[in-house]
Amino acid sequence: MQTDTVTNSAISFEDFKDQIINDYKIAVTSRECSLLGRREVLTGKAKFGIFGGGKELPQLAMAKVFENGDFRSGYYRDQTFMMAIDELTIEQFFAGLYAHVDIEVEPMSAGRQMGGHFVTHSLNEDGSWKNLTQQKNSSADISPTAAQMPRLLGLAQASKVYRHLNDIDSHKFSKNGNEVAWGTIGNASTSEGLFFETINAAGVLQVPMVVSVWDDEYGISVHAKHQTTKENISEILKGFQRDEHGNGYEILVVNGWDYPALIETYQKASKIAREEHVPVLVHVQQLTQPQGHSTSGSHERYKTQERLVWETEHDCIAKMKEWMIANGIAEDAELTAIDKEIKKQVRLGKKNAWSAFIEPIIAEQKELVSLLDTLSKESTNGVFIEKIAVGLSQLDEPNRKDVIATARKALRYCIGDATAAKTSLQNWINDYFNTYQPKYSSHLYSETKNKLANIKEIKASYDDNPELVDGRIILRDNFDKLFENNQEVLVFGEDSGTIGDVNQGLEGLQEKYGDIRVADAGIREATILGQGIGLALRGLRPIAEIQYLDYILYALQTMSDDLATLQYRTVGKQKAPVIVRTRGHRLEGIWHSGSQMGGLIHLLRGIHILVPRNMTKAAGFYNTLIASDEPALVVECLNGYRLKEPLPTNLGTLRTPVGKVETVKEGSDITVVSYGSTLRIVEQVAKELLEVDINIEVIDIQSLLPFDLDHDIVKSIIKTNRLLIIDEDVPGGASAYILQEILEKQDAYEYLDSKPQTLTAKAHRPAYGTDGDYFSKPSAEDIFEKIYQIMHEAAPNKYPALFN
Repeated sequence: MQTDTVTNSAISFEDFKDQIINDYKIAVTSRECSLLGRREVLTGKAKFGIFGGGKELPQLAMAKVFENGDFRSGYYRDQTFMMAIDELTIEQFFAGLYAHVDIEVEPMSAGRQMGGHFVTHSLNEDGSWKNLTQQKNSSADISPTAAQMPRLLGLAQASKVYRHLNDIDSHKFSKNGNEVAWGTIGNASTSEGLFFETINAAGVLQVPMVVSVWDDEYGISVHAKHQTTKENISEILKGFQRDEHGNGYEILVVNGWDYPALIETYQKASKIAREEHVPVLVHVQQLTQPQGHSTSGSHERYKTQERLVWETEHDCIAKMKEWMIANGIAEDAELTAIDKEIKKQVRLGKKNAWSAFIEPIIAEQKELVSLLDTLSKESTNGVFIEKIAVGLSQLDEPNRKDVIATARKALRYCIGDATAAKTSLQNWINDYFNTYQPKYSSHLYSETKNKLANIKEIKASYDDNPELVDGRIILRDNFDKLFENNQEVLVFGEDSGTIGDVNQGLEGLQEKYGDIRVADAGIREATILGQGIGLALRGLRPIAEIQYLDYILYALQTMSDDLATLQYRTVGKQKAPVIVRTRGHRLEGIWHSGSQMGGLIHLLRGIHILVPRNMTKAAGFYNTLIASDEPALVVECLNGYRLKEPLPTNLGTLRTPVGKVETVKEGSDITVVSYGSTLRIVEQVAKELLEVDINIEVIDIQSLLPFDLDHDIVKSIIKTNRLLIIDEDVPGGASAYILQEILEKQDAYEYLDSKPQTLTAKAHRPAYGTDGDYFSKPSAEDIFEKIYQIMHEAAPNKYPALFN
């Protein structure tokens, strides 16, 4: 069904007609899927629908110039494009609508995302890369508007990297950087900051990126006059238009119902981006949205009668049909016959997709009803079991929720029974969850042989009398080894290039490795992160540097919605092992507090969060991450760059294990858990506490996500019977997460003789200056007195009260 390129080369008129008629068939198929899909939602077979009706022709034109190796980063209206590149069938369209959980049947997300969210598979079953240059590629869509834009920048930048670096093995990822990254976005979503940030960054970087704006004049029910200055995105972006004096964009404008003009426009856009590496904006105007925004409402509620009439007259498929008839491509009767045949095909495809979805559930329904029938005969509560079994059997189109919920309710009625039927029901419930829970929960993290849990520790080694150096030297020299041994590694961020980062951890590396691999970036955190995602999706190993932890809030939406969910929402079919490098802890001032760990922990499930206490540990984490295929956030200690550390002899190869805590001081009275810069204060206080005969055990968490995989903290608590968690985050932040991990997952409550406690920063952000830090975050005196008070409560005679 794939669309073929209409070119200016000599082909017969019959071949020319065949290409156009094939395009027409794809457009009509897509539209029929939209129409029937809406009906499936409104009749209750699907939960929600959002479709690409009205956008068919520009997507066909884009598909014609979309080549193997290219990448799409789009949004939920691009079904026609996916059909045109042979990556979406009728059956798959409806399988997505029904949320079919088999990745072979519903290859976009196995039901984890609503329909309209598209992806191609970049990975083999073992997690290794496919040859992306031999297939047409789509990065995995997400719903937040304009959120596809940051990764689009990185996808395009990868072509620039591959074109300019000769030492990288690029055979699976690029052919001399000739690939184009194609972005699509609705006109209303161009109001988002992520759109403007990406447009600016792409103009600066001069990368082969084509952004198509589908403009139907509305954003849900809100007209363009409320969205965009001058109601015209290409008009207000004219300042980006390239000229003879400098870099910029090529800006093209075309009507979305004009088939031949669309073909010409996209051929021009492709040539400019692919050959010249210049970004292009294609503003596709005068589009329609004949079904409204989604199945949640009707566009008749907010469009004028005049607009509705105009949309009928300018529907792109209707206009294409007029053009085909006027130019002798096809007769009206021929096209009418095609329409009727496609309606039949779509109805049949829908029927097949529904049968594939519902029949296994009906089989499970019948199996459970039979089991409950037997159970009801053996239970004293048989009448109640029979009643819920009948209720289940009467459902014509059950969900799996209906099936398993009925089984679990039935089990309640036979709590006191000891029968074979009850045992069978218990086993059935367990087997059901073992089968289906992974369908909804797998691949939050990598499940390949290269996952972080499989990367073994390599301890730092030292000479007999190691040189003491600034921590930044350890980082710098380790990065040097990483760049030397891994040609696909590159780093970029604010001040990362010329000056070697704000703390000199990359000093001299740009001069040594060039400004492609060690690069400065503008003050634009969201697209720095987006560069990382896109580059990683194309086989590179980017280190995206966010200058300070506080600034990561600018990139948090992209980290949370895109990077953290990528493996999960593609069921392991795409990966982006981005390393996000930043620095924080014990900073001063409201805007440089350096600890948002509680928020990050909960918003970034799917990304590892690593909190090394010194630069040797940080260097080991970077080495571990490069050996793995997972993304991570590494938070270096800002006040550790000038502290002296012994210089390891195995930089570049030492590895800090992820998910492992380290006992940095053994003790017998209380287990004290912390991380990052605060841990150094705890170590200082540990010495002071020895003066009053309190011997604490100090444990460095090192890795917040994952957390203490070997449950070593509870082993310490078994010895000390007391627990204090010290954290510079706000009350109830990371400390609450740590406490839950220790008490619930490690069952440490069984061994506690004292109440487990936390010592955190104040609820407000820290005030500025040394005194502001002292009165805002846990101080050495706070820690001493907190531990002493716990010991006083345990042994008041041995440890008299400090305060009466």
